[in-house]
Amino acid sequence: MAAGAQADRLLGESPAFLEVLDLVSQVASLAKPVLIVGERGTGKELIAARIHYLSYRWDQEYLKMNCAAISESLLESELFGHEAGAFTGAAKLRKGRFERADRGSLFLDELATTSPLVQEKLLRVIEYSEYERLGGSRTLTTDVRLICATNEDLPALAAKGQFREDLLDRLAFDVITLPPLRSRPEDIMLLAEQFAISMALALEREYFPGFTESARKTLRSYHWPGNVRELKNVVERSVYRSQDPDAPVDVIAIDPFESPFRPRAAGQIQTAAIEVTDDVESPAGSTASIVPSVPKVSDFPIDFRQSVQDYEIGLIRSALAASQFNQRKTAEALGVTYHQLRGYLKKYDLLDK
Repeated sequence: MAAGAQADRLLGESPAFLEVLDLVSQVASLAKPVLIVGERGTGKELIAARIHYLSYRWDQEYLKMNCAAISESLLESELFGHEAGAFTGAAKLRKGRFERADRGSLFLDELATTSPLVQEKLLRVIEYSEYERLGGSRTLTTDVRLICATNEDLPALAAKGQFREDLLDRLAFDVITLPPLRSRPEDIMLLAEQFAISMALALEREYFPGFTESARKTLRSYHWPGNVRELKNVVERSVYRSQDPDAPVDVIAIDPFESPFRPRAAGQIQTAAIEVTDDVESPAGSTASIVPSVPKVSDFPIDFRQSVQDYEIGLIRSALAASQFNQRKTAEALGVTYHQLRGYLKKYDLLDK
C-alpha cells in the first residue's frame, strides 16, 4: 500500500508535532469529517493518509484529489460522476470519487478553491450521504469518510461570504492544525538528515557523511516558508551538489535561483541601478566603495563580468556600512540569507575588511 508507506514517513519529536499525532490517533477511529489546516508544505496529505490507515476503513479505498488542479466544470464530474450524454464528450457513464470511495475515505485538498455549487453538493453528501451524477436524476447513496485540507483561513472566508458557513460547520467536527516547521525547531535536523540519507542512497553513494556545523546553523536559522517540502528540496539539492561523497555537506543551496545573472523585474532593475553618492566611513577609517552607476552608452564597450562583480562588491560594501557591519542585518538589507552573504564575502575576499 503505497499511501500507507507514505504515512509512515511522518517524522518529528517536537511537542507541537506530537500533539498533532495524538489528535490524529483520537479522531481516526470515527466516521466524522475532518478538516486539516496548515501552511503549504506542512504535510497535510500525509496526515490525511494517516487518518485513513489508522481507521477501521484502512483496507478500503482511499482516494485523493486536489480541487485546485481541476477546472470548476470538471470538478463536479470528478466528484459525483456523470451519465452518458451529460455534456459534450461524455460518451459513457463515469463513476465519481464518492462512488468509487464508497466504504472508504476521500481526501480533498485545497478545499477553499471549490465553487458554491460544489460546496452545496458536498454539504448534501455530508448531511444525507446522497448525491446525483451530473446529468442524472437517480439519487445515489454513499458511505465515505471525508477528509479535507486547506491552507486558507476558512472562518474568515466564511465571514466574507466566500465559503459556505453551513459546510464549514459540518466539516469542522474536528480541526487538525499543523504547526509550521519554524515552530518545530527540534525536528529540522531530524528531517534534514533523513532526507539527506535518502538522497545519498538515490545517488548510489555508500553513506551520508553528515553536515558541517556551518551547514547545521544555516538549516536551523532559516525560516522555511515552504516548510517540510522546502526543507526536503533544499537538503536533496545540497547533497546532490556536494561533489565529494566522503566530505560532510557544507554549502546549503537554499535558493536555486541565486545568481548574479538572474533576470529581474523592471522595478527591481531600476532600484538596483540607483547610484550611491556619499562615501561611507568604515570602522577602520577607510572609505567604503561607492556602488558603480550603470554605464552610459558612451562608456561601451565594457568588461561585462568585471562590471557585474564591481557592482556586487559595491552593493555589499554599502549595505555593510549602512548596517554598521552587522552581517545578519546586511543579509536582510540585501534580501539574501546569512549563509548566502557569507558566500559572497568569501567569494570577493571581503571578510574582515
